[in-house]
Amino acid sequence: MRLTRYGIREIICCTLALWALGAAGVWLSCRCGPTAAGLEGVIIAAAGWLLIAVSAIVWLWVLAFFRDPDRKTPQDPGLLVSPADGVVTDITPLGAESPLGRPGVQVGIFMSIFNVHVNRSPCDGRVEKIEHRDGAFLDVRRDEAWSANESATIHLSYRHGQIVLPVIVRQIAGLLARRIVTGLRTGEEISRGQRIGMIKFGSRLELLAPVELSGEVRVAVGQKVFAGLTVLLAAGPAGDRPQQT
Repeated sequence: MRLTRYGIREIICCTLALWALGAAGVWLSCRCGPTAAGLEGVIIAAAGWLLIAVSAIVWLWVLAFFRDPDRKTPQDPGLLVSPADGVVTDITPLGAESPLGRPGVQVGIFMSIFNVHVNRSPCDGRVEKIEHRDGAFLDVRRDEAWSANESATIHLSYRHGQIVLPVIVRQIAGLLARRIVTGLRTGEEISRGQRIGMIKFGSRLELLAPVELSGEVRVAVGQKVFAGLTVLLAAGPAGDRPQQT
């Protein structure tokens, strides 16, 4: 199983802590339990085995959380793929006053603690700027969390035919998510499906695309999506409002 480089620190720290906890469980079950009399010995030994089991389960979950599977991204032109694994929670038309500065559509994705949390670029493009905003850590399923929580907004420029269009990826922290990682630099050229960062321990991703790139919405609310694999939007003729399929 491939693990993401964004989680090296957490993996090492959790491994050391959980192995120490497991070692304490081994000591209790193999040394203290047998030397105690009667029921007390049974309880001590059981507690030791419980520590061992909990340590092993949590360690395996930590490794699973930081998994980073390879993905074969669709290469057809004009497609915007999902920047995150999770479930589509909302698909919202945007007006000219949107952060894009023009009409478009926003697709929101909720990532649970069981999803792959490595984020990927929805398209080829250039990183124009990255804005980090401090904020709260509310449950991202609450509407006010979208504007109140800590976030990182990645502004991309994408060439569509002869025009250059803005695309925005917004990483939003959640109730348990306390660290947003954005592994990009301003001015960097990136490709569709490229790893761009992660949010640690449950969160929300938003993709904002202009109307020229959102002529066809290929997902629905409640649908499971996979970063770099699932096509969210397909480009349509300029001026079209997004139509959901």
